Amino acid sequence: MINELLAFVLYARELMIMLEYSKWGNFVKVIDKAKESCKNSNINIWEHFADVGKTIKMPKGAKKIIDDIKLTRYACYLIAQNGDSRKKAIATAKNFSTYCLKIQNKWYNMVDYKTITKKGMIL
Repeated sequence: MINELLAFVLYARELMIMLEYSKWGNFVKVIDKAKESCKNSNINIWEHFADVGKTIKMPKGAKKIIDDIKLTRYACYLIAQNGDSRKKAIATAKNFSTYCLKIQNKWYNMVDYKTITKKGMIL
């Protein structure tokens, strides 16, 4: 999902299912570790983790507000890196992230930055 600022946004409860967590309480512990990683990197937590309330339908037409968190792509990455590697989805996400970083590093090493900046392109 893309928000109004054109930033990638995913709700934590959606990511929780993708990463094979069944209990919100257990997943919140992983989110807290990811937030700590963000904080320790001197990155503003609130730019990547936004607490929100989400309305869900209950039986007999009732509604209930539950906690959720809007996540940026970076927050999703941190959560995957701090998740339980015994879960196949977490192991896959960690391996994929490492693979992407290797490709990105290889690309950066091949780029001629003088040519790029002369053409007015900024990465």
